[in-house]
Amino acid sequence: MPRPKTKTELLSQSTENLDKLNGLINSLSLEEQLRDFETPTMNRNIRDVLAHLHHWHLMFLGWYTEGMDGGRPAIPAKGYNWRTLPDLNREIWKKYQDHSLESIRKAFSNSHAEVTNLVQHHSQEELFERKRYAWTGNNAMAAYIIGVLSSHYVWALKLIKKGKKQKKGGN
Repeated sequence: MPRPKTKTELLSQSTENLDKLNGLINSLSLEEQLRDFETPTMNRNIRDVLAHLHHWHLMFLGWYTEGMDGGRPAIPAKGYNWRTLPDLNREIWKKYQDHSLESIRKAFSNSHAEVTNLVQHHSQEELFERKRYAWTGNNAMAAYIIGVLSSHYVWALKLIKKGKKQKKGGN
């Protein structure tokens, strides 16, 4: 699927990939949804994957709020840069270990809706014009949104499918 180039494509791909992600999860029994993947990866189960997505939604919303208020948000997060992303993702993973799949699914759904609502309230130009906002640097705001919505959902789908396939083959 090509990278979205319009607001309509962005919303459409995000919805389509979210539907695929939820469809895959809903096709699994509760036992399968709760079971850890055999793959030795940091995100060991569906809860971990959804918590990761949820937290990245929240980080984007924080960047957006601070940036639109004239600040310079720490992207990806305070104390981290793109080279130290594995360390940040490990901290995100730790943060959600005491949460249930059910609570994470609800939080993920809510944070997805928040980001989508934000997209709907911006024009195509506001979303896709590079350097429009100081806080996005040389990027368009949409670059960050695509990263936390549609393309991140593709990553999640692949990871869950791989984990599911290995579990089925391992039983």
